[in-house]
This record gives sequence, C-alpha cells and structure tokens, in this order.
Amino acid sequence: MKIKLTTLFIALLFNPVSLFAQYKLINKIPSEVDFSKHLRDWDGFGFNYVETAQTSDYAAEPQEYGGFSLLDEKEKAEIIDLVFGEDGLKVSLLKMFLDPWHQASPEAEFKHEWSAKYMLEFAEKGFATTTFREGDLTIITTLYGPPAWATQQKFFGGRDLDPEMKEALAAYMIDWARFLKKEKKLPLKYLSLHNEGEDWERWPQDGSGEGFFDYNMFWPHEQVNDFLKFMPAMMKEAGLEDVDLTNGEPSNWFRFSAWGCAAGLLDDPEALNNMGIITSHGFYGDLGMQRWYGNHNSSGVDMLREARPGMHAWVTSTSWGKMDVMFMREIYGNIYNSKVNAIIPWAGIQRPAKWEGGDPNPGNAFRVNEDGSYQVQKGYYFYKQASRAGQAGMAVARTYCMDSQVPVIAFASNNTNHPDAVIISNWSSKWDKGVHMKIKGTNATKFHAYRTGSGEENYKDLGVIELEDGYLNYKAPIGTVTTFFAEN
Repeated sequence: MKIKLTTLFIALLFNPVSLFAQYKLINKIPSEVDFSKHLRDWDGFGFNYVETAQTSDYAAEPQEYGGFSLLDEKEKAEIIDLVFGEDGLKVSLLKMFLDPWHQASPEAEFKHEWSAKYMLEFAEKGFATTTFREGDLTIITTLYGPPAWATQQKFFGGRDLDPEMKEALAAYMIDWARFLKKEKKLPLKYLSLHNEGEDWERWPQDGSGEGFFDYNMFWPHEQVNDFLKFMPAMMKEAGLEDVDLTNGEPSNWFRFSAWGCAAGLLDDPEALNNMGIITSHGFYGDLGMQRWYGNHNSSGVDMLREARPGMHAWVTSTSWGKMDVMFMREIYGNIYNSKVNAIIPWAGIQRPAKWEGGDPNPGNAFRVNEDGSYQVQKGYYFYKQASRAGQAGMAVARTYCMDSQVPVIAFASNNTNHPDAVIISNWSSKWDKGVHMKIKGTNATKFHAYRTGSGEENYKDLGVIELEDGYLNYKAPIGTVTTFFAEN
C-alpha cells in the first residue's frame, strides 16, 4: 500500500492534469430525475420586444430599439417563426412595455400606437403564429416609466409620484391594457406596476435630477400597495376583470426579499390578495456585496406563498449573459433556487445602435444592424434548449446531480401533450462530464437529444438515446447544453 501511495504521489506531482483528466473521463456522476415528483406548475418561457426605452423627447428623437423598423417583411416573418413557430423557441409568454409617451397630459387623447407600433406588430404576428400552431400565448404588460405629468418633478425621469396624479396614472395603465385586450384582441393577462422601481439610488438624494438609462420611477412599498388596492375597481369598470395586477418588477429576487418588497406585501393582506402573480427581474449579480449584488433566492417568494399557497412567480427580465453555457445559470438558478413558474429574458431582439451608452445587458437572440440585416445570435440556440422543453402547463420536476458544474433541469409532461424533458449543462471549462442519471416517473425508455455548444454546434440533432436499465448514460462535452425529449 505504501508503494502504491508513493507511486500515486509521484504521478500527481509530475503529471497531475493527465491523471485527473483520466479520472474525470471515466467517472460517472450520480444523478437523478423523477418526473413524478412535481415541484410546481410551469407557465412557460417567454420573449420581450423593447421598442422605446430611453429617449426624453420622442417627437424629436424617436427610438426603436427592437429593430423591426429596419427589416423587410421576409425578415420579419423569419424572426417571428424563429420565436413563435413550431420549430422555433415556441415561447408561451410575451412581455410588452408601456412607455411614457402614450398621453401628453391627463386630459389628452391616447396615442397608443405612436411609440409602440413595432412592438404591437411583433405581438400581433407572434400571436397569429402561436394560434396557427394551436399553441397558447399569455401577455404581461409593464409600466416602464410614467409620463412627466405623473411625477412631482414634472420632467421625464422624475423620481416621485405626484399623489394627485395617482388615479390618472392608473387610468394611463388601464387604457393601455384595454387597448391591447379589447381593440387589438391580444391575450393580455397581467398588468405589472413598475420596472425596477425599488432602485431609489438612480436619482440624486433630493430627487432633483433625471433618472439614468431606461425609464423608471421610484415605487416605495406603500405606493405599490396603494395601487394594488384602488386599481381593481377601476379595471372592473373598464371591463378588465380578467386582467390581474402584479406587484411590479424589482431588479432581482435578492432585492425583492432583502429590500423589503415581499414584507411590505405580506403586511398588507388586501394588497397581497389583489395580486395575480408575483413578479421580479431575475438578474444574478455575483459581484460581492456591492449594490448590484443579487443572488437567486426564494426568501420573498416563500414568504408570500405561506400566506397564499401555490401563488405563481414570474421572472420578467433576466440576462442572456455572454450567450454561452452560463446563460443556464440564470435559468437554473431562477427555477430551482428562486422557485419561479416562468422566465422571460430581457430584450430578445436588439438594435445596439439605439441604446444610449451601450446596453449593460447586450446578450440576445437576434441582433439587428443599421443596414437592415440581422443575425441569429448564439444566445438563441442556448435558449432554445430550455424554451422548447418547458412548455406552458408542464411541471418542474425534481432533479439532483452530484456535481455543481452539471445542473439538471427537468420538466414533466403533467398531463399535457408535451413530452417529459431533461436538460443537462456542463459549466466546466476543463472537463467533459460523464453523467449516470436514474430516470424515474416516466414510461419512456428512449429520449431524443439536441445539443448546443461552442462553435457551430447549434441545437444539433444527436438522435435517439436509449436508457440502460433505467439510466441515461451521457458524456456532456465542455460548455454544452443538451436537451432530452421523451419518446413513448
């Protein structure tokens, strides 16, 4: 034994990488998916088209960040099919922003299409394509920022709500919802009160200056609760009883809990009971405990679910990262750590030239160039690995994997026509990972696999893989995401 240990020590000393590489390649990491163990219902993955986000004078300087204005009809149809089509992302959700330019004053007529023409076109064509393939689409709309007249400062980017304008601002949101639902016949289900309204540090301490980057207003907890309590009666009067309110969208789940957003709702049962779902952005900020820190945690969601069991929570914006395998950190962390029921990433189609100062979250599915061309980005294919697997009506299934670089996501069919699906990622930059995965809770013995990795491997069809005595044995290459769909 001493000789063997000495030999091993010498081998490690002079050639550690080679020896460990051999170990990693032959090792089979214990893991399991149980499709019969449902953690929660799944409402689906979504898409977000952002048209107007920053300009302080739309008449003089219109902004069209999504890029549809530059594309011809053929290119638009291609992108719509890639997002909503049978062979595309097959998203179940769509987020639409309400910008500050729809009404010049509380007495003025609404101009809902003036600054939202291309976002509306995207939504209508996407809904038509979803309907054609007999799918379901649910829309959430979010107040990006209020008109200047609704703020105390009376200028674009003003920090504080003018209390005398609260009903007028509510009417501003409600008429937009009415327009989408009644006039455009779009499947609107939720109205969200704000975009990152918890972030009081976007303005000078006295509130004298304009906010930076995109549209916002400060929404203290008391203000959120107030709107949740008085708006439902106004919505009923407008014929929108079937459109539910949400609490608005803090920057991440850490802030939702640690900054008091969840506690504020819990302390006001009437406001909490008037919410349809819980909403927040799901950005992960692994930057130490500085002000943009934000981990994936469920503290706030758990707190509210104690008062309202089974309440659904949606991520309404999250980063595409560097459009590589680590995009799965945003998805896995939000599902299994933040315990959400749906994910909609930040702007999926972007025209970079139209974001002032450069977008701090430049990852996306499509890039639109100023010459009217577009590219399908790598982020599209990584997202496709998840979005097609997790369709609306399915359930998040219980998983484990005894390697922290190999997160496993699984969606159970849950009596839908969608097949059970499991997603295996390899976050390692050094090792291929051999997975020995017990598959439980399904009758399937075969799974059809697709993989996205570095280079030209974009949702590559790997064919059908058969289970071996109930186990899925698979070697996940470095930096890849592989999705397995059950075949019955």
